Amino acid sequence: MSDKPAEATIRAWARLMKAQHQALGSIEGALKVAGLPPLAWYDVLLETERAGKDGLRPFELERAMLLAQYNLSRLVDRMEAAGYLERQPCDDDGRGHLIVITEAGRAMRRRMWPVYARAIEAAVGRRLSARQAATLGELLGHLLDKPP
Repeated sequence: MSDKPAEATIRAWARLMKAQHQALGSIEGALKVAGLPPLAWYDVLLETERAGKDGLRPFELERAMLLAQYNLSRLVDRMEAAGYLERQPCDDDGRGHLIVITEAGRAMRRRMWPVYARAIEAAVGRRLSARQAATLGELLGHLLDKPP
């Protein structure tokens, strides 16, 4: 068996990367035009909101976000300075902390969602039928690691 992927695999990979780049670019552009923070902020706000009042440890947020820790630390610093997140002491670990969304953070996530939703629709929804989108979602699911 060869280590070289089949041409169809290479073509699929290239198109996946180009489609992702194009979709993310259009979403980031829509958020910027609307005067809203970048997409990574939305993802952090969503994950911390889903965590509820208990918040998340940085490593839990890192795992959910798939960002390198150094990037996440700087991002959380900026979001905390903007008033969207706060760090609270962790009862289980005196040195650790929890990252918790604030009311201002919830409000910002709600402001961002309509712009993000319209951009998703423009990037994907208007280009694929519902059936095609379902098929694409299923196919991409095969490329994701399954949780243990």
